[in-house]
This record gives sequence, structure tokens and C-alpha cells, in this order.
Amino acid sequence: MAQTLPANYAPSSDCLQDKVILVTGAGDGIGRAAALSFAKHGATVILLGRTTDKLEAVYDEIEAGGHPQPAIYPMHLRGATAHDFEALADTLEREFGRLDGLLHNAAVLGQRRSLAQTTLDSWEEVMQVNVNAPFMLTQALLPLMAKSNSASIIFTSSSVGRKGRAFWGAYAVSKFANEAMMQILADEEFELNGIRCNSINPGATNTTMRRTAYPGEDPSTNPDPEALMPLYLYLMSAEGADVNGQQFDAQPKG
Repeated sequence: MAQTLPANYAPSSDCLQDKVILVTGAGDGIGRAAALSFAKHGATVILLGRTTDKLEAVYDEIEAGGHPQPAIYPMHLRGATAHDFEALADTLEREFGRLDGLLHNAAVLGQRRSLAQTTLDSWEEVMQVNVNAPFMLTQALLPLMAKSNSASIIFTSSSVGRKGRAFWGAYAVSKFANEAMMQILADEEFELNGIRCNSINPGATNTTMRRTAYPGEDPSTNPDPEALMPLYLYLMSAEGADVNGQQFDAQPKG
């Protein structure tokens, strides 16, 4: 059964002080909100995404808030190879020496149609961005995360990654894969290197992806990404240091 944020949790203003955290898909939506929230609470954030202009806007907002200076790392996950992720790891090792947190947030929706009608090109794009890229990125960064005193990996899940539904196709399959990757990494890395790994299902959130998936829905009925951030802070901070291999719902059912 999925967990929820402890009722008594209130993040302190410096709960991520001196931590180095990489966020994928940091230019928009939940990734942007997480990057800003992590920085506000003391972290040095590496902003990874494909649109440099969006990353620069987040960078400027963090700087304007007087938070630790972030870093920008443009990367298009659709065409990224293992060599690209190794180059990223080398850069981070030179600049920071370790990595304390990794938020796998970047994803593509793909085609909202039956599996029988899904094109191979769309299937492969979704698997590359949502599954292959997180695998290669995590593999490249694990040695850096092992140098942290308490590293945390968060996978972004979905309700359709826990129970399949018609017309969610490759996206649902990719989110099931993310859940499996999270559980396997949690089982392998926590005892070995102290790296914890958990997943978050954000639920219906006012993001571009949600509006694309549900064009007839009133976006204002869903919370903005900022409202979900306490759970992300909890899993990245010392408060969540013993939490490993768990599925979380950012929005309680009911």
C-alpha cells in the first residue's frame, strides 16, 4: 500500500543545507517546483533539461532568491547515450565531488491510444526517455552518490504505473518499469552504499503533461506542483533517511 507524508512533518528552512541534488526535467512543472524548493531549503541544484531557456529562467529565479548558486546541464534525453551520462558524472565529480540527491522527473506522455494502435516510434521514444535514460543516468551517478553520507533517489511514478488502464499504453508500461527499478535499486543499494530509493505518484497536478492528457479537464481543479513539495523535501532530507523502497502518494486518496 502506498505511503503518504507523515502528518507531523514540517520542513525546516535549512533541511537540505549543503546537499547537491540533480533534478531532471527541471525547466517546467514538478521538476521546476522541486528545483526551486530544494534550492530554497539550502541545496545546490543541478538543473537538467532539454530547453536551455527554461533552465535559465529557473536558474535566475534561484539566484534572485539568494539561494545557493545552481548549475545548468542541458541534455535531450531522447538521444542521450551512456557516454553522455558518463560525461555528466565526470563533470559533477569535478565540480562537486559527490551527489546527495537525484530526482527522476523528466518524462514524455507518448500516444494516448490502445496498445494495438501504438506506433513503434512512439513506444521507443517513451521507453528511451522514461526508462532507458533513468537507468543510464542512475548507473552513471551511483558512484558519486555512494560518496554521500545519505543519498536519496526519487522516481516519479503515476497511478497508471501501479494499476494499468486502457489507452495509457507505453506511458503506463514505463511507469511500471520505474517502480520496478526503484524497488530493485532500494534492495541493492541501501545496505551496500546507504543510498535510499523511493517513488512518488504526484496525482492529478496542474502541469502541462496533465493538461495534455486531459484536455477537457479544468486545470484549476488540480493543485499546483508547489503544493506537493513537502513530500519531496521529506524524502530528500534527513527526516526521510531511513525510508527506503517505498511507494508514496503525494495526494491522499479520498
